Amino acid sequence: PETRPFWDACKRHALSLPYCTSCQAFFFYPRQFCPRCFSWDIEWRGCSGRGVIYTFAIQYRPQMPGFTPPYVTAIVQLEEGPRMLTNIVGVDPSPDTIRCDMPVEVTWEDVSDDITLPLFRPVAS
Repeated sequence: PETRPFWDACKRHALSLPYCTSCQAFFFYPRQFCPRCFSWDIEWRGCSGRGVIYTFAIQYRPQMPGFTPPYVTAIVQLEEGPRMLTNIVGVDPSPDTIRCDMPVEVTWEDVSDDITLPLFRPVAS
């Protein structure tokens, strides 16, 4: 139930995160209270869907079904502040093409009628 607004927004291809009205900060992962000030005054707000790669790893061995190596896992620092664990797509999975602080933007993978995943791709230059 705590994450339903996040997944409902993803189905609409919109990135929405919990926002604490007490300390005026976005946070991720979704939960019922603010991890900074512990307030329960939370609302959901839309986000830009832009950020930078904070750190990344190129996966050369399959970790789970549905992931064909090589692929890139990353933590993206959103413009609004929170960091999200995600995959980087739309780029050759090579240390020569991916770097920390690389600008990225959200893109969507409609896995099923019920599940849409937010992924990130490099911003076109």
